[in-house]
Amino acid sequence: MEYANLSVDEIKQQLAEIESSKAELKRALEVRRQEAKTEIAQQIRDLIAQYGYELDEILPLVEIKRRRGGGAGRRAAAGGRQYTRYIDPENPENVYVRGVLPGWMKQKMQEQGYDPSSKSDREAFKANYLQATDA
Repeated sequence: MEYANLSVDEIKQQLAEIESSKAELKRALEVRRQEAKTEIAQQIRDLIAQYGYELDEILPLVEIKRRRGGGAGRRAAAGGRQYTRYIDPENPENVYVRGVLPGWMKQKMQEQGYDPSSKSDREAFKANYLQATDA
């Protein structure tokens, strides 16, 4: 259809018809989706019965189980922030993530000539001495 030749009222009428059609299509889609779900559910019930089981025996095995604990899940739930881990190359058990500096790190900084109370020195020490990993 050539829209350039339509009046404002005709364009508004076309838009109203399109919106009406869109609403009808959305309703039809939802009906079809519900019918498909019902068909699938019946097929699943038939399959379970075919193998001689009861529905309540199988459904718990199909449902998604959520893991408890899990550090990654908690981290994602808490805003998804991940902090860089800094590992001492001389002793991989010495790890610094953030917050108060551990004693081993203060000692190593002083041995290397860095001031642990200086932010710029802490950053330089992490960049020049520690191994950074994302985890």
